Amino acid sequence: MSEIVSFVSSGPGDPDLLTMRAIKRLQAAEVVLYDDLSAGPILDLAAPEADLISVGKRAGRASPRQDHVSRLLVDHARSGLKVVRLKSGDSGMFGRLEEEITALREAGIGYEIVPGVTAPSAAAAAAGIPLTRRVNARRVQFVTGHDVTGALPESLNLAALADPQAVTSVFMARATFPQLAAKLIAAGLPPGTPALMAQGVSTPAQAFRRDTVAGLAAHLEGAAPDPAPTLILFGALAT
Repeated sequence: MSEIVSFVSSGPGDPDLLTMRAIKRLQAAEVVLYDDLSAGPILDLAAPEADLISVGKRAGRASPRQDHVSRLLVDHARSGLKVVRLKSGDSGMFGRLEEEITALREAGIGYEIVPGVTAPSAAAAAAGIPLTRRVNARRVQFVTGHDVTGALPESLNLAALADPQAVTSVFMARATFPQLAAKLIAAGLPPGTPALMAQGVSTPAQAFRRDTVAGLAAHLEGAAPDPAPTLILFGALAT
């Protein structure tokens, strides 16, 4: 197992938030397969002669099939090249890391995972608030706002998500949050629970909206699509 693929987490988009190991792997890479959200200034860290291949997926846009991405990883690694799979945020969070690892294992190819700053941590830091609060919020939970079809997942644990003493982070949340909010309020979450919508965290497009769960749901109901990556935090937030 001489070939090694490096899964490098690019964080929310600001190169300054990369780990030293991530930078070293990018600088040494001969092939970089990158997510759409990892494009931009982070790719400037790769060597000028590196082959940069876009394999990102974005809602509402044509995207490469997952089996095609996995095949590219295997083929480039078998050619003896230094391969980096650049993933947005932390590669272990809602990023189809497992499918790509499985493909490498089946091909007998080794890999390493370079962790990174995940979106909730970056959003809270940029907003100047903690993710936890002593006594009031001792638990943080991460959930995706849509399934493979783009709809709100049906198997969400609403009782856990409606816990007012937890801080909940909803990834890819913009389109389905009004529906989710209605379910949470029906499950007992107070409509006035603090909420924070974060878009384009750590990029020039960064924007925040501080609101309540009910207020944010009303704001997003029928809103036009927005391509900016969106994260919603709600619960016992120190907004």
